[in-house]
Formats: sequence, C-alpha cells, structure tokens
Amino acid sequence: MKNERKTEIRVGITVVVALLLLVWVIGWAKNLSLNSTRLFVDVKFDNVAGLEVGDNVTVSGVRKGFVETIKVHENFVLVKLSLESDVKLKEDAIFSVMMLDLMGGKKIEINPGTALVALDIKQIQKGSYQADIPAVISLVGSLSSEIPVMVEQVNITLSSINKFLQDKEFESNLTTTLENLTVITQKLNGMIDENRDNLKTISSNTAAVTTDVKDFFSQNKEQINQSFDNLSQLITNTDKLIAELNSLVEETKSGKNNAGKLMYDEEMVKDLNETLQSVKELTKLLNDQLKGKGINVDANIRLF
Repeated sequence: MKNERKTEIRVGITVVVALLLLVWVIGWAKNLSLNSTRLFVDVKFDNVAGLEVGDNVTVSGVRKGFVETIKVHENFVLVKLSLESDVKLKEDAIFSVMMLDLMGGKKIEINPGTALVALDIKQIQKGSYQADIPAVISLVGSLSSEIPVMVEQVNITLSSINKFLQDKEFESNLTTTLENLTVITQKLNGMIDENRDNLKTISSNTAAVTTDVKDFFSQNKEQINQSFDNLSQLITNTDKLIAELNSLVEETKSGKNNAGKLMYDEEMVKDLNETLQSVKELTKLLNDQLKGKGINVDANIRLF
C-alpha cells in the first residue's frame, strides 16, 4: 500500500513537471511571456513578403520580441510588434523586414538609432522591405522574357566589333599609327637625350631665380611693407582730396562761395555785364576823342 502511494506521487510529480515543461515550450514557441510591461509598436509596411504572426523581432541582431498582429489595409500592411521592456528606441530607428534563414523564414530587424530624442511609440512608424533571395529569383524570373533579347543584342554587338577588327584597312591604319607612334617616341627620347644638359641648366637657372626672388623679398621685407603702407596712405589722402573737391564743387554749384556767386548769381552777372558795357562805351568815347582833337574834359569842379 505504501509503495503504491509512492508510485502515485511520483507519477503525479512527473505529470506536473511534464505539463509545466509543455507550457514553457509552447510559451517559448509562441513568444508568450508573464511580463505585462511590454512595449507595443505599430509599423506600416508596403510589403511584408510572407511575414507571419509570431515571427521574431530582433534589435541589432538580438531577439527582443515577436510579431503580435498583422492587419492588411488597402495600401499598406500594419504590423504590431511586441518588444521587451528594456528595448530603447530613438526617433531615427529603422524597421526592416528581412530574411531569417535560407529556408525563407522572415523576421523584423530594428536598428535602434542614435538620436537624442526617444521614439514616440504611440505613432505609427514607417518600415521597409529588404529584398532577399526569393525576391531576387522572382525578379530574375520577371526578366526571363527580356534576357534572350539582351543576349541577342550582345551577340550583334560582338559580331560588329569582330567585323570591325577584322577589316584589313583598319588593321593597316592601326599598324601604321602604332609605327608612327613608335617613331615619335624614339625621336622624343633622342631629343631629350640631346638636350639633357640644357634641361639641367634651365632647371638650375629656374631654381637660382626662385632663390634670388625669395632672398630679395626676405631682405626687403620692411621696405616693401613700408611701400605698401605709403601707398595705402596715399590712397587715403587721395580719397580725402576727392571728397574735398566734391564738396567744393557742390558749394560752387549751390553758390555758397565767391566762385559760385560769380558764376551762378544772376544779379552779379547782370551787374558785371552792365559794368563791362559802360567800360566799353567809355573806351569807345576815348578812342573817338583821341582820333579827333584830343581828350576833351568838361568838368565842373567845386572846391568849396
């Protein structure tokens, strides 16, 4: 009786452990967790390429969550991600659907970003789809009808090149060109050999001139700087002189000085004309008297 009791206890313990192990395996496979403080992020994709609920979500390559739900809308697919609470995402985080393995499985890879501002998980994020091997194979399949045309065009191009290269005239011209190029090269080498000493002399003279110029500027640095200072002062004085001349011209035009009054004062010009006219008449009268009996002075002088 006692042994039967022990056997029942052992069987019960074994069943309980098996059930707990089964629950743990199912939870691990389905990404179930007792932790309620998880992060949920909604991401919008144009194409998820076979992504399924429960697929892994990795952050920088480390598994940190799973796909909670997938909802298909008219122009996009909305995927809800369930992430562990210790995941820190920035506002420049990148969400990508990519291949999990060669068997065609999918996962969502998250680059957490480096910005200073944290990601607002209440907003719908924009994700992208990275082409994998099946997508590339599909693309190649879609181009299957164009590949024969491309191969034919390549064959035509190669045939044309072969015909062009096999042309006797082209071959003769190419040979002549290469021979001429060889002759020119030989002549250039000979000319360089003949003038090697002259080239060395020119190079030496150039170096000497450069040294002399450098020494000249080094020895006369203060004088050159003084000359530039004097030139700067001369330009400043010239600017002042031009400004004063402009001021003088303005004063003259506005009649603020004697020259302006003389040139632009109408009353003074009128008086000057009358004075000149009187002088002209007096001069004419004196000339007439000199040609006649002499100067006749008729003056009534009263002394007292």
